[in-house]
Amino acid sequence: MPGSIKWAEKQPPPALSPTTAADKPSGASVHSPLPYVDLDIETRIPSVAAFTPIRTMADMTPVFSKDAAPPAGPYSHAIKTPTTIYCSGSIPMDSQGNLITGSITEQTTQVFKNLKAVLTEAGSSLDRVVKVNIFLADMSSFAEMNEEYAKWLTHKPARSCVAVKTLPKNVDVEIECIALP
Repeated sequence: MPGSIKWAEKQPPPALSPTTAADKPSGASVHSPLPYVDLDIETRIPSVAAFTPIRTMADMTPVFSKDAAPPAGPYSHAIKTPTTIYCSGSIPMDSQGNLITGSITEQTTQVFKNLKAVLTEAGSSLDRVVKVNIFLADMSSFAEMNEEYAKWLTHKPARSCVAVKTLPKNVDVEIECIALP
C-alpha cells in the first residue's frame, strides 16, 4: 500500500563497498536498510589509509654528526623520518672518541652535548625531544644525573630511567631519545 510503513521481516546485514585510490582502500560506503521496508540510509566512512601517507625505507635517513662521539658499533647516531628522529643511545665520550670518566654530572653533560650535536645535524634540537630513555650502571647516581638532566631538558618530555648491569665501554650512563624534526 503506497505511503504506508511496513516493518521489515528480516533484513540482510549492512553491505560494505570499498572504494580504492590505486590499490589502497580510501573508505567504504555502508548501505543499511532501516527497520521499515521503504526506508534506508547510506553513509560514507573514510578509512585511516585515506589520510595516512605511505612511508618507505627511502623516508628513513641515517644521521651522523662529526661533533658527537663516534658510534661504538655498526649503527648511525640517529634515523630521521619525515615525522620523527630516533637517536641511538649516547655515552659519555667526546667527538674524538675519548671517554669522560669524571662524575656522573660530567658524564651526563657530555651525553647531552652528543645528543644536541646529533639533533642539530638532523635539523632539530633538544627542545623538540618527546621521549627519553636513560640507562644507569648504578641507580645511586640517579639524583646527581637527574640534576644535570633537568638543565638540558626543561620542557619535561616523557621519560624512563632504569639501572642496568653493564653499559658499553663500562660507562655509568647512556641516554637515547626521540624528537620531532
